[in-house]
Amino acid sequence: MDERGRKLSDPVGFRGSGEALPTPCYLVDEALVEENLKILKGVTDRTGARILLAQKAFSMYALYPLIGRYLCGATASGLYEARLCAEEMAGPLGTQGRRVENHIFSPAYKESEFGEVLEYCDTIVFNSWRQAERFGACAKEAGKSVGLRINPECSTQEGHAVYDPCAPGSRLGVTREAFEEALGPEGRAGQGDRLGLLDGLHFHTLCEQDSDALEKTLDAVEEKFGGYLPRMKWINFGGGHHITRPGYDIPRLERCIRRMQDRYGLTVYLEPGEAVALNAGYLVTEVLEIVHNGIDTVIVDASAACHMPDVLEMPYRPPLRGSGLPGEKAYTCRIGGPTCLAGDIIGDYSFDRPPQEGDRLVFEDMAIYSMVKNNTFNGMPLPAIGLRGKDGTCRIRKEFGYGEFKGRLS
Repeated sequence: MDERGRKLSDPVGFRGSGEALPTPCYLVDEALVEENLKILKGVTDRTGARILLAQKAFSMYALYPLIGRYLCGATASGLYEARLCAEEMAGPLGTQGRRVENHIFSPAYKESEFGEVLEYCDTIVFNSWRQAERFGACAKEAGKSVGLRINPECSTQEGHAVYDPCAPGSRLGVTREAFEEALGPEGRAGQGDRLGLLDGLHFHTLCEQDSDALEKTLDAVEEKFGGYLPRMKWINFGGGHHITRPGYDIPRLERCIRRMQDRYGLTVYLEPGEAVALNAGYLVTEVLEIVHNGIDTVIVDASAACHMPDVLEMPYRPPLRGSGLPGEKAYTCRIGGPTCLAGDIIGDYSFDRPPQEGDRLVFEDMAIYSMVKNNTFNGMPLPAIGLRGKDGTCRIRKEFGYGEFKGRLS
């Protein structure tokens, strides 16, 4: 059982053919993703907020038709993600007469790519007034909604400065000073042509946080940009909302949404990525060797550096099925990957018995920021990608080989 009391699927089962899953293998559970989607759709049903998948966290397009039935679309951080949404989510659902939105934000757009951005996207968010002036007019002429990312200069994170877009010197979003300087006195009075270019304001300041951080951020947004909100059609709260995490304060989130709707008449967007696939995926690995040097280190065929990079970047210790904290169970060991990087360590865990060569270890919460960030350092093979359907059948969607490694080189 997980924290919600749900019966978890056995990810080390078999494919429909009866052949064991290969390792390493990402395995995503469709039923668990759908449970998350139902929670998110509940927010939309109760408030009217429009929720988009942030593809930067989870881009398993085999599930895009399912996601599109629950969410209002997707948001991209670059051209290829925008195209992926257009091809795999907006396309199939367009035949059902249901509008699926495709948004994009980038710190800077390339002129050579912007024509394609216009082709795929409904809403385009710019990171600076210069970018908005350079590309905004043609976006408006193409019938697109135009937004500007703001920086409310309100840090709510602790210990993760690398993920804080409100940190001093941040390159993300326009501060109030820069916003008003660009408008000039006439713009500050509400008559500026630049302001008329915008349909909405976007901010993204959270990272795996609850709605109390959003509430605090909204205070700063209103204090610094509230005078401009009546001129807007929409506001985007960005991502980082752990809405599907057990214990998340959904009623507070919905109060935040209604606050913007009631005070300013705005359509509210949210762009969760992790929340869509939180606790809905696994990385299945096999024990290759055990090294003894002060502490036993179990070497598996998956790498933190290659296949679960957030373990090193965040950093964090991923859940491991059947294990405990160091010292909690009879046998404690370290688990590491097979690369030459000395720091390719997944974490320290305890077990009822020592793992043996050939055992399978199953890391949990591996759907997010895994497939989208992996790499082939040291010539490591990319993990296979599997899907456990709602009928309980595990099927491999894609396997990778030498060609994927060589194809990225020249």
